Amino acid sequence: MMYRQPVLKNRRTLLERAEKFISDVYFTDCNLRGRLYGDSCPLESLASFLSSKRIPFTEAAKQNFAPHKVGDTFGPTWWTCWFKVSLKIPESWRGKEVHLLWESDGEAMVWRDGQPVQGLTKEGEKTSYILSECLKDEEPHSITLYVEVACNGLFGAGQGSMIAAPDPNRKFSVQKAQLVVFNRDVQEVLTDFEMLVDIVKELGEGEQRGYQALFTVNEMVNLCDPSDPRSFSKARSLAHSFFSQRNGESQHTAHAMGHCHIDSAWLWPYEETIRKCGRSWVTVIRLMEKNPEFVFTCSQAQQFQWVQSWYPGLFSQIQDYVKKGRFIPVGGTWVEMDGNLPSGESMVRQFLEGQRFFNHEFGIVCKEFWLPDTFGYSAQLPQIMQGSGVSNFLTQKLSWNLVNTFPHNTFFWEGLDGSKVLTHFPPGNSYEMKGKVEDLVKTVKNNKDKGRANHSAVLFGFGDGGGGPTQLMLDRLERVQDTDGLPKVQASTPDKLFSQLRADSALLCTWTGELFLELHNGTYTTQAQIKRGNRRCETLLHDIEIAGSLALCRDGTFQYPAEQLQKLWRLLLLNQFHDVIPGSCIEMVVEDALRYYEDIQSDGAKLLKEACGALGSKGNAAGVFNSLPWERQEVIQIQDGAGEPAVALVRVPSIGLSRVEDTQPVTPVSVTKQADGSVLMENGILKMVINKDGTLASLHLINANREAISNGCHGNQFVMFDDVPLYWDAWDVMDYHLQTRKPVLEVVQPIHVVSSGGLRSSVSFTLRISDKSTIKQEIVMDAMCPYIKFNTEVQWAESHKFLKVEFPVRVRSPNATYEIQFGHLQRPTHRNTSWDWARFEVWGHKWADLSEHNFGVALLNDCKYGYSVHENTMTLSLLRAPKAPDANADMGTHHFTYAIMPHAGSFQEASVIQSAYNLNFPLRSIQCSPNTIPWSAFSVSSAAIILETIKQAEDRKRALVLRLYESHGSSVTTTLCTTLPVREAWHCDLLERHDPTQPAHMTSEGITLTFSPFQIVSLLLIL
Repeated sequence: MMYRQPVLKNRRTLLERAEKFISDVYFTDCNLRGRLYGDSCPLESLASFLSSKRIPFTEAAKQNFAPHKVGDTFGPTWWTCWFKVSLKIPESWRGKEVHLLWESDGEAMVWRDGQPVQGLTKEGEKTSYILSECLKDEEPHSITLYVEVACNGLFGAGQGSMIAAPDPNRKFSVQKAQLVVFNRDVQEVLTDFEMLVDIVKELGEGEQRGYQALFTVNEMVNLCDPSDPRSFSKARSLAHSFFSQRNGESQHTAHAMGHCHIDSAWLWPYEETIRKCGRSWVTVIRLMEKNPEFVFTCSQAQQFQWVQSWYPGLFSQIQDYVKKGRFIPVGGTWVEMDGNLPSGESMVRQFLEGQRFFNHEFGIVCKEFWLPDTFGYSAQLPQIMQGSGVSNFLTQKLSWNLVNTFPHNTFFWEGLDGSKVLTHFPPGNSYEMKGKVEDLVKTVKNNKDKGRANHSAVLFGFGDGGGGPTQLMLDRLERVQDTDGLPKVQASTPDKLFSQLRADSALLCTWTGELFLELHNGTYTTQAQIKRGNRRCETLLHDIEIAGSLALCRDGTFQYPAEQLQKLWRLLLLNQFHDVIPGSCIEMVVEDALRYYEDIQSDGAKLLKEACGALGSKGNAAGVFNSLPWERQEVIQIQDGAGEPAVALVRVPSIGLSRVEDTQPVTPVSVTKQADGSVLMENGILKMVINKDGTLASLHLINANREAISNGCHGNQFVMFDDVPLYWDAWDVMDYHLQTRKPVLEVVQPIHVVSSGGLRSSVSFTLRISDKSTIKQEIVMDAMCPYIKFNTEVQWAESHKFLKVEFPVRVRSPNATYEIQFGHLQRPTHRNTSWDWARFEVWGHKWADLSEHNFGVALLNDCKYGYSVHENTMTLSLLRAPKAPDANADMGTHHFTYAIMPHAGSFQEASVIQSAYNLNFPLRSIQCSPNTIPWSAFSVSSAAIILETIKQAEDRKRALVLRLYESHGSSVTTTLCTTLPVREAWHCDLLERHDPTQPAHMTSEGITLTFSPFQIVSLLLIL
């Protein structure tokens, strides 16, 4: 019997011995890692050509290429260097696996025979292109390839840190470009070693199984002679015996799915994302060809559409693998949008455009919403998901909470209206795992629903900047499919995962209401121009669709601009991506986004003009179009007979039009300058005293005889805060910023009367924030208007400061109400628990309200999203000044309007919701004939029901889709009245699929509709 040397009880030395045996740093002259590559051979030639633009292959191949040496630098940032690679494989390498080894800065794509074939990125652990798996004589030995190298890394080109503004002058180089023999057998043993070493480390000293792995890997080192490949099989069979020891039946199952999260823009521009998709997805196709079990999940219809137009050959390969159920489109939305800021209708359109694209191109409708990286999730999302054919939801971002740990991983999420979706947060808290033991152990350990849910997702692949899975990740997971001590691993699909979870959901908990992320609250305010562009474009598209739908019915020759509207909607939806609308992107992306908003506004203005022209029946009298579903009486700006600007008080019916007929107000506006320099303004509804510095000394609701401003305090108080987060500059505002409050007190120009007409009066003043920044504001009071408008212009040139405006009000309530998509919700005004104080800065849409019984105050705005209401102080967040990733974020001139509205009764009874719509959706001037009589297309009998959208149906020409929602939080039966010639009315879902068993109830009065609280109802009207 052979004498065995003793294995001493020294865990550390045994473990380190195995680590050094596979190290790429230590002992590579004699360890296994040093044997990964065999012979090498230089390229026949390497030549390059630089382009400042991203050009197609056909154009690049025609350029003049100059000789290039490995190590030469090229650039600058965002340029592209194309390489022409000529190579000849030595005859003597017959039977060997041959790779092109390519290590360069920047992200690369290999082109062969005019087609993209492989992505290469050092950061994404892809540095070789396989030329032959086993070289045969008949294979081509002389080959010409092209390598397209983007002058940016996987995460852009941040100067000094990842999220710093990009370095515009970075230089790049190729460090290695050669042919090598790749020793696949060495790679296989290395992977065995790596997995065993990781099992030792991850299971730790308390686990018997960890010691079994330690002694197995130690014996493998004894058996394995790096210089003798014949010794590998003994070592491999030891590893195989270990990996083959099975789990018990109760073990957790990890559903492994390849994934490649690609931000549609972030630290790189939109155009670079197109290439990221190409590089990442072509690499996935190569992996699928070699690994028949491999499944890949892929979201964002926009990215598929980019690949379809830029890489048509790749797109048709993707279509083939979609048919096979291996390349799986997920999510159902146009992009992975922000979960807080887009309007309700925008969220519906994300699904409408996404699901229709996936259905048209792949014949599928996604059943799961996929949003792993967004900064919070609106309480209306479950209802919007369900209406879009989606019943499951996957994310992981709440694992980033700064204060409270979210209590579930798998649960039912119940929305504002009671809709429920099955929700899964992968317990590994990542959407870019690497198939390592650590990922699997975390998945089991972190599962907060042990005993309730025994299945979890493991999403593996480099992400954010693309890259995706690698062969090594697949090899790792393949070894431990059922290995005692680790969860079972199966290649899976979202469908399989959610089916398993649903089948065993009896013990799952329910979370009701929003999924609020306790981090990144600065994104409600950063890049104010983007926020404003979004709100304005949402409003414009709403109005074009309504005007176009009415024109369709009033003018037989009018063509509804469906194609142009789809193009504009898709641009708007793209800018709602979760690093664009939040403002957490580089300056190049901001410039692109603002240009897209300009395109939407200029093209949209033409479409609106055409639709209004068709509506107004030719003529040159001044008319007004109202796109909102209630009658409005408002002061508007017009031109008088001499073409000079003037104002008029007009009355316009619900979703309709009328001629401008100047009517007189019940009470005209009066302005009185007082002895102390303050100004008194009154309109019969409100009475207001404005101090010399523009703050409100008093705001009185006349009929209720109630003062709105808190005793001894001033409303409209601008305040500045120091705003230095811990790391995520554009993203985060920290709780401690509240300790640095400083009122803006320096008056440049005290209050003075600008206009004192009976219909509209205004006063103006200017404040200095600092030697670099000023605020100029006009405070406007209109006749018959229940709110005061503050038209604001800020010259802003600050650094790490936060500007807000405060209204301390005479109201006491433990909760404030905020508008969200298709409804509203309450949040606490106190800081009792950590869940309460973590909401020190929250998001809302057009209004927030603080009410006690029978009285309240609402704060309205036309383009802001950040709020805080603490005790009785209502605060609107206005501007931030972060320096990363955009060093010039928010610098410049800003225009915005907010309004204050004291009211009697509840905010529902006082029409706060309608007032906020009125502020955001201005009456539109149109031309009409002098004998035009007021005309209304639609009206709704209940003030609780808002008719949000009227558009042409997607698949029928003479049909309209209407979207209504219940806005008060009440159960209501109402009648929708219309003057249009409706032949049939059907209920439909948000994808406009009508249910033939659900005709809408039509009577001579109109269509009778029943709503539960916050319910969204869509109707298909056949004309």
